[in-house]
Amino acid sequence: MSTQFLAPAIREEDDELEQTLRPRRLADFVGQERVKEQLGIALAAAQARGEALDHVLLVGPPGLGKTSLAHIVREELGVGIRSVAGPALERKDVAAILTSIEDRDVVFVDEIHRMSRAAEEILYPALEDFRLDIVMGQGAAARTLTLDLPPFTLVGATTRTGLLTSPLRDRFGMTFRLDYYEPGELAAIVRRSARILDVEIAADAADEIAGRARGTPRIANRILRRVRDVAQVRHQGSITMPVAREALELLEVDGAGLERIDRELLRTIVVKFDGGPVGLSTLAASLGEEPDTIEDVYEPYLLQLGFIQRTPRGRTITKLGRAHVGAAASDTNSLF
Repeated sequence: MSTQFLAPAIREEDDELEQTLRPRRLADFVGQERVKEQLGIALAAAQARGEALDHVLLVGPPGLGKTSLAHIVREELGVGIRSVAGPALERKDVAAILTSIEDRDVVFVDEIHRMSRAAEEILYPALEDFRLDIVMGQGAAARTLTLDLPPFTLVGATTRTGLLTSPLRDRFGMTFRLDYYEPGELAAIVRRSARILDVEIAADAADEIAGRARGTPRIANRILRRVRDVAQVRHQGSITMPVAREALELLEVDGAGLERIDRELLRTIVVKFDGGPVGLSTLAASLGEEPDTIEDVYEPYLLQLGFIQRTPRGRTITKLGRAHVGAAASDTNSLF
């Protein structure tokens, strides 16, 4: 009896990464110095011994470089990579991927906390003993087929560590948490991305973009692309400080990196709820957004800036938040 496993669409990453803005080598990766140092030592040791790198868990908010680091691990080791999204993985998919890898390959699972429990359980013996247990048949006729796997490295990326089960989390030999970037680091990323995009940018313009990027490289690169569009269509193509400010005003990104919906959230708490406290569901209904969207997308940065607070009774706006709203618009009722 033969069993055939069909894998989901797996993104082969053999195309040239120079065509993207992702760094290819650890030396090109800007920021996260402690993570780079620890990961660099582990990579050098694994290469010297000719062994597979220990399994790696990358933790942090979206856009900080988890996927980039996974590809850097592949590049530094000179091996292949299989990339897949956690929500797409089922039990048979895990088996198909693991039986197709070669010695010391990297398997990258994004949003690993959203894997199904059945897919997660088949990973346990694979991560610890590099073997795959496949149950064939049903009932009394069922038997287990054990397949030996080549040593490999699982790199998991997650934005929510608390949703990982303890058995899975404990099987990672290294866990790295990525932090938000400093403005100087983001400015360096913006200048590097501008060189790749072949656009001229002034140093102060790069600093301006970096200062409004919420400490996140992905946002900095997204803003840079839009500023480049404005520079190309309305000006001579190069990005100067006036061009950058014109584009940022067009994008409605203020000096603190807040977008229109962020300022609307602050004004809603101030104007409609007298500064709070206001419950999450009530706030979501007032903004016409889903509660999960507010909690996962908008609130983290506002909490980081100290503009709002979460209390047992609901959300409240702080003095800093009030001051920012007052500076952003003279009439806080203008949106309503």
